[in-house]
Amino acid sequence: MPRGHPFRDPVPSWNRSALLLDVHRRGIPHLERMARYDDDDEVDMVIVGAGAGGSTLAQRLARRGWRIVILESGPFWDPDRDWVSDEAGSHKLYWTAPRVIGGSDPVELGKNNSGHGVGGSMVHYAGYAPRFHPSDFETRTRDGVGADWPIGYAELRPHYERIERELPVAGQNWPWGDPHSYPQAPHPLSGAAEVAREGARKAGIAMRVGPVAITNGVFGNRPHCIYRGFCLQGCKVNAKASPLVTHLPDAIAHGVEVRADSHVARVEIDERGRCTGVTYFHDGTERFQRATIVVVAGYSIESPRLLLNSTSARFPNGLANHNDQVGRYVMVQGAPQVAARFPQLAHQYKAPPPEVCSEQFYETDPSRGFARGFSIQTVGPLPIAWAEHVLADGHWGHALREYMRDYNHWSTLGLLCELLPQPENRVTLADEHDSHGLPVAHFSYSQCDNDRANIAYGKQVLERIWEAAGAQDILTIDRYAHLVGGCRMGAFPDSSVVDADHRAWEVPNLFVCDGSVMPTQGSANPALTIMALASRLADRLADKRVGASPAARARSSGEGALA
Repeated sequence: MPRGHPFRDPVPSWNRSALLLDVHRRGIPHLERMARYDDDDEVDMVIVGAGAGGSTLAQRLARRGWRIVILESGPFWDPDRDWVSDEAGSHKLYWTAPRVIGGSDPVELGKNNSGHGVGGSMVHYAGYAPRFHPSDFETRTRDGVGADWPIGYAELRPHYERIERELPVAGQNWPWGDPHSYPQAPHPLSGAAEVAREGARKAGIAMRVGPVAITNGVFGNRPHCIYRGFCLQGCKVNAKASPLVTHLPDAIAHGVEVRADSHVARVEIDERGRCTGVTYFHDGTERFQRATIVVVAGYSIESPRLLLNSTSARFPNGLANHNDQVGRYVMVQGAPQVAARFPQLAHQYKAPPPEVCSEQFYETDPSRGFARGFSIQTVGPLPIAWAEHVLADGHWGHALREYMRDYNHWSTLGLLCELLPQPENRVTLADEHDSHGLPVAHFSYSQCDNDRANIAYGKQVLERIWEAAGAQDILTIDRYAHLVGGCRMGAFPDSSVVDADHRAWEVPNLFVCDGSVMPTQGSANPALTIMALASRLADRLADKRVGASPAARARSSGEGALA
């Protein structure tokens, strides 16, 4: 794909969001002119969640004339008003409502994997936007682990390319997976990334700069990145891509209503087993939005929770859950970080957190003793996160103070290890209830032996890089990142929740469009793939290529489920 001008790339004709933004303000302009639909107005589609999947799907279909309401549990953010250059002050960007965790290796839920508000978790992601590899879609066939997707990489490739132009993504030519280039040139490197790249070179490990969904030059009315280092706290200048700036402006301009502060409690069905809309809470009042199609896009904890809470006489154990698949196979990535101290100043915060990256260890290598692999990327913990890193390594009191005073001499590398899908790693409903009186999610997670071997090997590789770079001291922290699974897509209803077109097997006008549909995790950040999946689904819906589910065909003698 040819590159645009190095300082001003053209905005794609199919998504004018970057041109609709105001050069003087960071919030979405003209919200007072946003479409407003009545609850009793049966819209074409109601989408639960304004994150990567829901926002992309809405933007695509709105341009085709669909009447769409997005219901978002959190607020409508205005970067100028709501976001601050402060770690603690950004806590409101995360989903911190009650959840219960369990299992032998419980996963902390919050700032690292859950978003709250319009834009979803992409508001506070690091901006890293790699593709999945072709192998990710057939791990069972290739490696004997995980599950094969009901679609292949080739079906997503054109959507990857389109999304990369819309965000846009900046980076060096990518040699791994399906080799490809990026729309924008790579960003310059900080001192911390330079020392990491040099250590990797000495250790025989290939690195590339990017790919990050952060503008390297003016893009429409979005400015160049100013390298302030607050990507994980919300990009106050709008250089980092998120649905709030990349898809919702265009969606709203084409008639989408985004109804914030609206927590969906249940998906309702009629006597035929078809969705009629959703019940939700807004300003303390229970309301009901009618819709022809319901799309659940609340991500891997809240999407299963919503379906499990949507009980009825037809679905006593949760909507679309006759086969007990809702909530199963939730995955995270093993994401340990290893930091190294150098005599020179590194200033690891002065850039997008992911600067140099490697996917050299992404694929299965039988000599390593485990299936699948991991990716490597620089990360840039800010002071509070750095203090947590130091504490996790066992340093307190005077030692903690010294490590904090030494902050600018450190550089940090992180892993994303592909952990395998297991049926008992799942979301169920807890006994506890939220402020709306609804059962909260219980997430149980345990690693398998393959997971542990993958993480251990990856940490050894990071230590080898830092030793080659001449590190004076090394600190290690174990952690998780990202969430996928819980409503996975598949070829058969007894092992999945939705089919290859995101349609629930048992409910013909119910779709799931978020990371919960992903059968495997990969070693890549999931945001780009979630958006590509939503883009593909929009094409199939708009072109009427989504056929009736088997259950729907049996009931309707072959008539289309959306007819």
